[in-house]
Amino acid sequence: MSSATTEVEDDLLTDEEVVARYRGRITLGTLRNWRALKIGPSYIKVGKAVLYSRAALQAWDKRNTVTCSNSH
Repeated sequence: MSSATTEVEDDLLTDEEVVARYRGRITLGTLRNWRALKIGPSYIKVGKAVLYSRAALQAWDKRNTVTCSNSH
């Protein structure tokens, strides 16, 4: 296996790895519901496999970041 192939595989996360990335605050059921409603992070579907790229998750994090104003 080439290092390029390894890099691509390392960049793609399974549902379980996404749940772990968000420390269990998002469940497998939530991810499935978001996919059905097309409201969650972008994903890649290969056959029955659903994979999330780290870049897509980072972009989704950025879109969902709440910026608080300075309290002074």
